[in-house]
Amino acid sequence: QVQLRESGGGSVQAGGSLRLSCAASGGIISTYRMGWFRQAPGKEREFVAAITWNGAGQRYADSVKGRFTISRGVVRNTVNLQMNSLKPEDTAVYYCAADRRGIADDSWVVESWGQGTQVTVSS
Repeated sequence: QVQLRESGGGSVQAGGSLRLSCAASGGIISTYRMGWFRQAPGKEREFVAAITWNGAGQRYADSVKGRFTISRGVVRNTVNLQMNSLKPEDTAVYYCAADRRGIADDSWVVESWGQGTQVTVSS
């Protein structure tokens, strides 16, 4: 089973940028779809972005399209989430996730979650 570890995050003012990274280990990495989810206080965890391991496919939640970019990292077996034009409503704990479904599948059967990293955007 793949293990995931996030890094990055922190605090920034509205309009600023942050970059999150997810390092994967174990399992057959190339068989997984990787994604980012977030959970704000008092709210359900929600999908943010996803990518195939070969980078050929990406998907985004409507709320982050045009502002966030998911990509494969230069470092092997990493996935990055570049977050620009951040808004206070982006404040949440961000989680990396892995499953084996296709990039076009709206549902997730998450096999592994990262520990989460806090992103705080102040107005």
